[in-house]
Amino acid sequence: MDSNLYKDTDHIRALMNRCGEKRSPFLFILNFELTEGYFVENPLGQDHILFRMRGYGNDTDILTSDAGQDKIDMFPLSADEYKRRFNVVRNGLYSGNSFLANLTVKTEIDISLSLREIFQRSKAPYSLYVPERFVCFSPERFVKIENREISTNPMKGTIDASIPEAEQLILSDFKEKAEHNTIVDLLRNDLSLSATNVHVSRSRYIEKIKGGNKEILQVSSEIKGTLPSGYREYLGDIIFKMLPAGSISGAPKASTVRLIQEAEKESRGYYTGIAGYFDGNVLDSAVLIRFVEEDGEKMYFRSGGGITAYSNWEEEYKEVLNKIYLPFI
Repeated sequence: MDSNLYKDTDHIRALMNRCGEKRSPFLFILNFELTEGYFVENPLGQDHILFRMRGYGNDTDILTSDAGQDKIDMFPLSADEYKRRFNVVRNGLYSGNSFLANLTVKTEIDISLSLREIFQRSKAPYSLYVPERFVCFSPERFVKIENREISTNPMKGTIDASIPEAEQLILSDFKEKAEHNTIVDLLRNDLSLSATNVHVSRSRYIEKIKGGNKEILQVSSEIKGTLPSGYREYLGDIIFKMLPAGSISGAPKASTVRLIQEAEKESRGYYTGIAGYFDGNVLDSAVLIRFVEEDGEKMYFRSGGGITAYSNWEEEYKEVLNKIYLPFI
């Protein structure tokens, strides 16, 4: 058994508190259901779990991809099955059990590369590789904690950059704006569980995300707050209070998670969980999206999107399939 794997995530929380107090570097990974996770002390001194987080990590070299290596053959969930899941969520929204729910799918894929090779070629702000489990190349921060400041950058709203006037379209889209504002409000409340002076420092700005031949525009905001002195000895408590991440669950969180489970009817595992690295001073963490997992002889790409009362199932189905890409250079 992997010595870094823990089935008791409360133990990981305690280890985060202890190492935070000692200012001892660590890497942590938590699955969505909080039923297991990984914890690695002094992660730069090992090469089993590989990670890159905004320039820091134990494998920061990115290999150039050969032509065609970003090609993915996919065998998606049927439109009828997606519509069934969508209707479960929509009925929950109409019943008042949720204002916004993140609905995800698991797509079988065929690619020529191993998980490790995908990691070695992926260019993303946050990349993570766990042998025989998964690889993640996430563009989305969960939270960053530095010098008593905690910040988060929720990403809600995507559009193909090749569409004419794409930026104007995504920023003016009523459904996307409502979804984004709901998540900003949820995460502002989440930060307030541990921080004071919580405020939105940047609202609905555009980021470009490149992957292979694709370029996607992503709408983000930035929220900041101030932590109390001595916060490092409570790093685990601060993180766990905010789980699951609001941007990939929904609002209100508890009832929306139950709705997600009813619709998806399968565990997410590490997809939409979180991972983070503490260097002894700064903690930075990511939401585990843009995600390929290995299950026996098969590989699967996980993707999803936010559903509101204004959503159209056909458009949402296209979006989850459009998110299946590899961010190679």
